[in-house]
Amino acid sequence: MNYSYQRQVVLETLRAQKQHVTAQRLYQLARKSCPRLSLGTVYRNLNTLVEIGEAGRVGIPGEADRFDWDPHPHQHFYCRACKGTQNLDLPTAGLESALQAYPGVKVEGYHLIVTGLCENCRGQE
Repeated sequence: MNYSYQRQVVLETLRAQKQHVTAQRLYQLARKSCPRLSLGTVYRNLNTLVEIGEAGRVGIPGEADRFDWDPHPHQHFYCRACKGTQNLDLPTAGLESALQAYPGVKVEGYHLIVTGLCENCRGQE
């Protein structure tokens, strides 16, 4: 794949955040170092980065996709109150065994998003 300055800016901005950001938020942040960057370019480059394994996508039903600086397999927690997303390090051996044993399908991957209240929002309820 050819080098792209815009892709590099998008990736560096994403990695610098250490949080799960939407394309819109990443666009706002990346324009600080690349003012001529367009939202369409951010979307195209995020999709490319996900496809080549340099970034992850967190799809939350009813919400805009978040993009993850850590492309390694892991799970996520989504707070229904503050809309924050966090990484979860869950033991997955049992889940992976159950998925592989499921009749009639060949599981090639999965994404698990746990929904609830984060520590801050739980204390406010």
